[in-house]
Amino acid sequence: MPEHASRRMIANVALLSVSQALLLTTVVGGMAVSALAGRTLAADPALATIPIAALLVGPFITSWPASMFMQKFGRRAGFTLGSCLAVIGGTLAAAGIAEQDFWLFTVGHLFVGAFQGFGNYYRFAAMEATNDRFRHRAMSWVIAGGVIAAFAGPALAHATRTVGPVEFVWTYAAMAVLGLVSAAVVNRLSLDRPKVSQADASSARRLGRILSSYPVIAAVATGSVGYAVMILAMTATPLAMSDCGLGMEQSRSVIQWHVLGMFAPSFFTGRVIQRFGAARVAMTGLFLLTGHVLVAVSGSEMVQFISALVLLGIGWNFTFLGGTSMLAQTHSPAERAKVQAINEFMVFGLSALASLSAGWLLAHVGWATLNLTLLVPLTVVALVLLPSVAPMRCPMMRQATQESR
Repeated sequence: MPEHASRRMIANVALLSVSQALLLTTVVGGMAVSALAGRTLAADPALATIPIAALLVGPFITSWPASMFMQKFGRRAGFTLGSCLAVIGGTLAAAGIAEQDFWLFTVGHLFVGAFQGFGNYYRFAAMEATNDRFRHRAMSWVIAGGVIAAFAGPALAHATRTVGPVEFVWTYAAMAVLGLVSAAVVNRLSLDRPKVSQADASSARRLGRILSSYPVIAAVATGSVGYAVMILAMTATPLAMSDCGLGMEQSRSVIQWHVLGMFAPSFFTGRVIQRFGAARVAMTGLFLLTGHVLVAVSGSEMVQFISALVLLGIGWNFTFLGGTSMLAQTHSPAERAKVQAINEFMVFGLSALASLSAGWLLAHVGWATLNLTLLVPLTVVALVLLPSVAPMRCPMMRQATQESR
């Protein structure tokens, strides 16, 4: 690779990593205060968590159109549009607080979630902007930007909560500012528009055939179920800790350790994938998520909650990055937008469902049973993934992988 191309590659990955940090700082900051702010605005306290749900519904409804938009206009245009949605979302949420309008506040969260719907393609852009040798590490370094968000998100919420005459207004105003900064960062990206030959375009599979392809099924199932399991357990954890007599400070500490578990491994996950393969790393992630379940049901002391949530975070990291790497090997350039859109649609569809059901499950079946039920989807995905772990021993799997390419 020419020297100037190598510098360009590194610059793009660095900018995407900064963009990831800005995105997740915005989202984590919103999650840190949205329930508290929502409780002060909602007529019914039961509605207080609706804004959090909106943060997950936002990427669910925008993931598909975001991919199609970027296919037509390019990554930089799509990421800029996503950043503008963050500016709109932060402004609307701040206005909702100032006007004591709960539903305007909730719509603001929907726009912030839509920002995430565009920003979640940062990892794909990093893989496309690098060569085969550095592809996995580039994706991993971009995800590692979340380490900053683990500290910056809660710090932003804490520092701005009481600024001004109305509580939380400047928290969301700061998110709008982060959207502006994000727009400035992504506009410095130098990404080539994907080139699709006529032959590739004519040989692109239809959506039905893509969805019936085993490699696509395995990759999407790994990433989406791993994400949903993480969201379900994470959402229920603060409520479970409260039921066990643990306070808000202890809950915040557990969640912070969890977020570090999610993103800190990204500094080496790419190298591990490059050495051992994406499927093996994803399977390891499933085992770690199972470890979370076993620790979570072993007791209700602070040490169990911290240990379980750290395992949950690392397990998510391995399944999410492993699934993403697997997905990158399942399609041609002409199929890229559709396959990535399918993946993100499933990831955030299941995650939104998991978030909305967490409180109900905890109230009706309890913390231990809630975690034990996670073994069902984890076992199913492990069985689906098993042929990918040793494809050379499975002629059908080898043939399916070759056909997908």
